[in-house]
Amino acid sequence: MPQEPIRERRVSSQVQQEVTQLILDRRLRPGALLPTEAELMEELGVSRNSVREALKALQALDIVEIRHGYGTYVGQASLTPLADGLTFRTLVQLTDDTHALAEILQVRAVLEEGLVREVAASLTDATLSELEDLVGRMEACAVAGEAFPELDREFHEVLYRPLGNALVPQLLGAFWHVFHRVAGVRGWSKDPAPEVTVRRHRDIVTALRAGDVGAAQRAMADHFRGIEARAGQETRGVG
Repeated sequence: MPQEPIRERRVSSQVQQEVTQLILDRRLRPGALLPTEAELMEELGVSRNSVREALKALQALDIVEIRHGYGTYVGQASLTPLADGLTFRTLVQLTDDTHALAEILQVRAVLEEGLVREVAASLTDATLSELEDLVGRMEACAVAGEAFPELDREFHEVLYRPLGNALVPQLLGAFWHVFHRVAGVRGWSKDPAPEVTVRRHRDIVTALRAGDVGAAQRAMADHFRGIEARAGQETRGVG
């Protein structure tokens, strides 16, 4: 009896690969309409159930988008599945310690310390002024006792925009999403030292304005050490 479900899973996995290959072979772009279930059944020589299971699995990966009553379309292939997987991985391990979250923060810190060097030469006065304005708004929120996670996220997006690399904001967004989802699930409070967070962002901009890439990298490293320390404090109920 258990052989049939196992066989179905194997078939579904194969169909996933074939549908993905079909998208690539036909050079279909995000939003393009895929063949119908009946057409996929005929073309791939598999059952309707195998096609449906495969499409559901691909939808979870954002490779396809199923619009009931309209058809199946090529998805955006976003990093949402990655963020969801990292969130689950972190929450599972956070019961005992903050090691899993520290690993994610370490990866992001290494990424951003490298990126800030790459972007330093291409920052214009307009972008630097925009970053300074964001820091000013962060400071106003801190004085008013308001949290400013969205301003923090916007700061990093604006900082790396000159690179023209569409993957960068997606990766940073995934890491940001993981941290704040974990914080929400764990019931962590807002930043216990918002003025320090503001200062660390200002240090980054000041160093970049002065053309001191090394200082900008150190300021970025300090920023992430502060986030990691905060996470450790929250987990222990401190701060």
